[in-house]
Amino acid sequence: MRILRISHSGVVDAWRERERYVRSHGHAVRSISAKAWDEGGMPVELVARPGEDAVGIRTWGSHPIAFIYDPLALWRELGRPHALLDIHEEPYSLATAEILTLRALRGLLGNRSVKAPYIMYSAQNITKTHPLLFRWIERSSLREVSAVSVCNDEAGRILRGKGLRTPARTISLGIDPLVFSPARRGEMRRPHGGEIRVGYVGRLESHKGVHVLLAAVASDPRLHLSIVGGGPRETQLHERAQQTDLAGRVEFLGHLSGSDLAVHYQSLDVLAVPSLPTSSWLEQFGRVAVEAMASGVPVVASDTGALPDVLDGAGTLVPPGDAAALRDALLRVGTSPDLRAGHIAAGLDRAAQYSWDAVGEAYLRLYTDVVTNHLMDTHARMSARNSPAAAARAPASHDVGKNTTDDSLRSVEVVVVAYGSPHLLDRTLAPIAQSFPIIVVDNSSNQVIRRLCERYGARYIDPGRNSGFAAGVNEGLRAMLNPDADVLLLNPDAVVQPQDVRRLQQALRSDPDLASVGPTQVDEHGAASRVIWPFPSPAGSWLTTIGLGALHRREDFVIGSVLLIRGQALADVGGLDERFFLYAEETDWARRARHAGWHHGVVTTATAMHVGGGTSDDTRLRDTYFHASQEVYFRKHFGASGWAVNRAAVITGSAVRAVVLTGSRRTDAGRRLMLYVRGPAKVQRQLTARQ
Repeated sequence: MRILRISHSGVVDAWRERERYVRSHGHAVRSISAKAWDEGGMPVELVARPGEDAVGIRTWGSHPIAFIYDPLALWRELGRPHALLDIHEEPYSLATAEILTLRALRGLLGNRSVKAPYIMYSAQNITKTHPLLFRWIERSSLREVSAVSVCNDEAGRILRGKGLRTPARTISLGIDPLVFSPARRGEMRRPHGGEIRVGYVGRLESHKGVHVLLAAVASDPRLHLSIVGGGPRETQLHERAQQTDLAGRVEFLGHLSGSDLAVHYQSLDVLAVPSLPTSSWLEQFGRVAVEAMASGVPVVASDTGALPDVLDGAGTLVPPGDAAALRDALLRVGTSPDLRAGHIAAGLDRAAQYSWDAVGEAYLRLYTDVVTNHLMDTHARMSARNSPAAAARAPASHDVGKNTTDDSLRSVEVVVVAYGSPHLLDRTLAPIAQSFPIIVVDNSSNQVIRRLCERYGARYIDPGRNSGFAAGVNEGLRAMLNPDADVLLLNPDAVVQPQDVRRLQQALRSDPDLASVGPTQVDEHGAASRVIWPFPSPAGSWLTTIGLGALHRREDFVIGSVLLIRGQALADVGGLDERFFLYAEETDWARRARHAGWHHGVVTTATAMHVGGGTSDDTRLRDTYFHASQEVYFRKHFGASGWAVNRAAVITGSAVRAVVLTGSRRTDAGRRLMLYVRGPAKVQRQLTARQ
C-alpha cells in the first residue's frame, strides 16, 4: 500500500513516528511537510532521518488555516503513484483547498492516482461559522472525503453536524515512551509539605491561563513555578513574576524539547495545565499532560475541552479560571503521598495508550479500511455497470416511489413531539399504533397525553421541560429500540395510514442516495399543500421581495410534518440542531445531508393529512418562532452578512406590502416589518423570558 501524507506539522521529527510505524509494517509512506514551521513558539526545520522518505516544501503564510504550499512542488508530489492520500490539514484550510484543486486538475490530465481515496484531519472542537470562502472549502472537501481522523470526539461530532457522512475516527496524538519516562526511583522527588515544584509547559498566551496559574502560586509560598515555552504574553508574565508576592518563586526556562524536556518533567512535583475556554478556542488535546503522565508526574488541569477525556480520571480537574481551586488542587497533590502515588500509577497506565505504536497501529487500521472499502466499492460499481439489469434501472428523481418492489424493508420507528392538544394526538396515533413502535416526547408534561400513550402502547417520554421541537426529536432518537431503523417524524397534528408509511419506505429503499422522503399532503378539507421547497438563501429572499419568487422553485427539501428519514442518513448526518426551537430544524438537517451527498424526495403514491398549526392558535407566537428560526438558519449557513442581506430583503418587502395592501394582509405585513426591525431571535428570547 502506497500512502502520500501531507502535513505542515510534519517538520517535527517526533510527529512523523506514525509514518515510521506504518513503514515498519511493509507499506510505503511518503511524508510531505513544510520546510520550516513555528511549533510552540520556535521555528523548526524539517530534517529527515537517513533513508526516511520525507520532503519539505516551501510554504507561504504562517497560520495553520491560511497558508499554502508551493504549488509547483505540490503538483509534482501529487503526481506520484499512491493508493491513499492523507491530508493532515483541517477540512476548511486553504492548504486543503489547494491540494484538492491540484488533485482535480491532475485528474483532468488522466492521472490515475487521482482516483485514490483521500482522508483528512480535524482537531476543531468548537462549532464555528467560518467566512464564506472557508465554509465553501469545508463543504467541498467533506463531500468526497473517505474518512476523517480527529484527535478528540467532539471534533467528530461537529463534522457530523456539518454534513460528514463517512467515518470520523478518533486517533490521539502520540508520545515516545523511550523519551518520556519516570525518573529512577531513587531520583524521584517526594514532597512532604515543603517546597512544591509546579511546572507549566506550552505557549504563553491568554487562553492558556498562565496568568491564572501565577495567581494560584502567588497565594501560597510553598508553590514554586517553572515555566517552559514562549509566546506573546511572555513580557507581561515576566513582569507579574517579579512582583513581591512571587519574587524568587518563578523561573522561565524558554523552549525545551526532546530529552531536555523529558528531564525537566522528571524534576517536577506536579504539572499544571490551566487552559481557559474562549468563544473561539478549546483545548483540543493536551499533549503536555500525556508527556507528564508518562514521566511519572501528577497532572492538575482545567475541566475544559479535551482535557477530561485525555486524563480520564488519572489526574485532578479544576474549574477553568478559578485560581483558588487550582492552588488548593496543587497543594493537595503536592502534600498528599497517597494522592500523588495514585495519580502517578493511573497516569502511567493512561499514558501507555498514547504511545506512537498505538497511534501508528490506529492509522494503519484506518488506511487499510479506507483502501479496502474503496476497492470493494469500485468493484461493486463496475459489476453493477456490467450487469444486464443495470440498463433497466430507472433513474432517481424527486418524483420517487413508482414501481418499487423492495421486499426486504427495515423496521420503522415513529417519533412524535407533542405539546398539548391531546385530541389531535389521538387522531395521529390511532391509525399507526398497531403497526409501528411509537415514541411520544411530551414537551408539555401533560398527564392526558401520558394516558393516551398508555392506551395506544406508545412509549411516553417527559423531558421535564420544553426545550423545543429539535431537542424533543433528539430525545426520541436516543430512546429508539433499534438505532438502525428508519425514523418517521410525525407531527401531532398530522395523520398518515400504515400503507402510506410502507410506500414511503419502499421509495426510500429504492434509491440508496435518498436521505428522506415525504408524502403528498392535504389539509382537513382535502386541499393539497406544498411539501417540497428550495433551501432558503439571501438571493432567494430578494427574488421573492421583487416579485420573482417563481424563479426560485428548486425542489431541495421536504417539510418535516410527515417525514421518513433513512437510519443510515441519521447516523451519517447526526440529529437535529437544538438551536432551532421550532421550525427550520428539518431545513437545516436536509441542507447538511445535501452537503454530504444525500438528497430528498416526495412520494406521489403516498398521502397524509396535515392540519398545520393545529397545536397552537397563537399566530403571532408561531410567526415569531418561525422567523427566529430563519435567523438561526441564515446565521449558521450564510454568516452574519448573509443574515443581514436576508433581513434587508424581508424588511423591504414587508414595508412595501404594509403600504399597498389592505385589511389583515396589511396588518400581517406591518407586524412582520416590526419583528424584523427588532430582530426575530431577540423577540423570541424576550417572549421566552416572560414564560
